[in-house]
Amino acid sequence: MVKLVIVGRDGEERTVEAEEGMSVMEAIRDAGFDELLALCGGCCSCATCHVHVDPAALDRLPAIDGDEDDLLDSSSHRDACSRLSCQIPLRPELDGLRVRIAEED
Repeated sequence: MVKLVIVGRDGEERTVEAEEGMSVMEAIRDAGFDELLALCGGCCSCATCHVHVDPAALDRLPAIDGDEDDLLDSSSHRDACSRLSCQIPLRPELDGLRVRIAEED
């Protein structure tokens, strides 16, 4: 199991455990954070699972690809720590990862 710290839009913070291999999006959804819409279900075809990742963890994430980069460009809330949570698989080296759900566009 991998621990994930999720901060909702209202500032509510919750630590959850999720199975290795799940995406951060799936872990957030399963934890009951309804504000993460994830409309495409993890197909990397929307930006409704946008999160801001703790800057200290950015170097442990897989590289952002062109599709994810293009989708994040559609958000007015994008910053240097923005990622689509469907594109981040939970691995042991991400144990304790902290993410904040981005504001809705």
